[in-house]
Amino acid sequence: MDHVVYLESKAGELEKLISGKKTMIIRGAAGRKMPYGRVAIGDVLYLLENDGSGLIRAKAVVSFVLNSEKMEKDQSITLVKEYQDSLQLTESQIKRWAGKRYLVLIELNNLESVEQFAIDKSEYGNMDDWLPVDNIKSVQLL
Repeated sequence: MDHVVYLESKAGELEKLISGKKTMIIRGAAGRKMPYGRVAIGDVLYLLENDGSGLIRAKAVVSFVLNSEKMEKDQSITLVKEYQDSLQLTESQIKRWAGKRYLVLIELNNLESVEQFAIDKSEYGNMDDWLPVDNIKSVQLL
């Protein structure tokens, strides 16, 4: 399964992943929303920044996934702190994610830059920061 994943440009997430400082990404919510339970080891994530460019810049393979059980706020904060070395979250990102009832931690490997390309988002009316696309070729614009 392929996924299109938006990364926070202000926090420099893509640069941190490319440099190897950061090896994990995080998503979370009060409920089990995307990508909870939908990402598996071996899936390919196509990465772009939320800078308005709309261009895929890199891809990586999922090597580990942690879908948390329902947590209390303090448990969620503890989990984020436990993985902070791999997540490399900024203070504002910690405030955003720590405390969520459900967290998804995704470790990436084989990260590589790709020749930039745009995708067709017309099938995704509810724009989110995570789009499960099955096969990237089905949404890739030439």
